[in-house]
Amino acid sequence: MSKPSILFVCIGNSARSQMAEAWFCHLAGDQFIVKSGGTSPIPVHHLTLEAMKEVGIDLSSATSRSVFDFKETFDYVVTTCAEAEVDCPNIRGSRGTVHWHIPDPVARAADAPNAKAASDAFRRARELVKSRVEELLAAIHEGKLG
Repeated sequence: MSKPSILFVCIGNSARSQMAEAWFCHLAGDQFIVKSGGTSPIPVHHLTLEAMKEVGIDLSSATSRSVFDFKETFDYVVTTCAEAEVDCPNIRGSRGTVHWHIPDPVARAADAPNAKAASDAFRRARELVKSRVEELLAAIHEGKLG
C-alpha cells in the first residue's frame, strides 16, 4: 500500500511552506510523502534556513519548486497563506484540503527595524507552522480529515 501524500502550498515556497514540509517530515517520520511548492517560487529565504536550524532541522539543501510542476495527485493539500488559497482554486487534496493564513515572515522581515526583529518574524512563523502541523497530524490520525 502506498503512503498518503501531502502538498504544502505558498506563494514563494521560500518560508512557510518550506517550514511546513520540514516540520511534517520531522514529526511524522516516513509515514507520508511530503512536498511543498509555490505559485511564484523564489529562492528559500536565508532566515528560513536559520530559524529551522535553531530547532535542529537542516534545510540547507532545500530548493523552491513550482506547485504547477507537480503532476501527481495529493491526498492532502494545505495552503499556508490566503494568497495561495486564491491562486490555487483547482489544487485540492483527494482526501482533504486545509487553508492556513499564516502571516508572511518575508514581508514582516522586510519591514523590520533591525536584524533581530527580522529573525523574530521567522521564529514566530516557525512556531505557528509547527503548531498547525501538529494539529493537522492529529486530525489525520483521528480520521477528522479524510
